[in-house]
Amino acid sequence: MTKLYLDDLKPGQTFVSGSHALDEAQIKAFAGAFDPQPFHLDGEAAERTLFGGLAASGWHTAAITMRLNVESGLPLANGIIGAGGEIQWPAPTRPGDILHVESEVIDVVPSRSRPERGIATIVSRTLNQRREVLQILTAKLVAYRRPDRSPRMPAVGFRLVSRFR
Repeated sequence: MTKLYLDDLKPGQTFVSGSHALDEAQIKAFAGAFDPQPFHLDGEAAERTLFGGLAASGWHTAAITMRLNVESGLPLANGIIGAGGEIQWPAPTRPGDILHVESEVIDVVPSRSRPERGIATIVSRTLNQRREVLQILTAKLVAYRRPDRSPRMPAVGFRLVSRFR
């Protein structure tokens, strides 16, 4: 997969990841380690909650989203480096869901103070096999500019003059 730099990103550009099949064992293992609440660990207890059944932790969905984006979704040169964002979980992730991520570039802003990079705003929607949106992540990502566009190079029309001869 070709790696992309800030200079390659354009608003409206989209990326689709591969998929991940989620089962009850994965949900319970993640919850046991990181979010040990009854609606993530016990199907019977979960039926008596607003979820009405076992649901994955939102943080588990976020972790799967990250993995899918890293492996096959957002081909950013130098990696996916977060600088802030917002996350929403409009619907629960369930055992048996097959997740994939659809990402869209919303904005691209070169940095004035750090000309070798900038910020790309990306909206990543995590969907299941029924195309139900389970998570919406709006992330501001640090993206590097192409090395050959480095601002440290002299501008066209200028020449370097050495004081030493």
